[in-house]
Amino acid sequence: MKWQASNGYGKRSLVETAIGRYKSIIGRRLRARSLPVQQTEVAIGCTVLNRMLACARPKSARQAKEA
Repeated sequence: MKWQASNGYGKRSLVETAIGRYKSIIGRRLRARSLPVQQTEVAIGCTVLNRMLACARPKSARQAKEA
């Protein structure tokens, strides 16, 4: 609906889905103890997750409608 798009409705759901996906694939907790290493761990996890999702995403192209 138009009001949902204009007000950002559903953004929280998208964020919760992304965090849930990260936790289910990468893990529920960080293994590193220091903050800089935790930041590196999260960055690596996000890179891995993005690559996995890119491989699963179909490559589609818009086709002209037939009259």
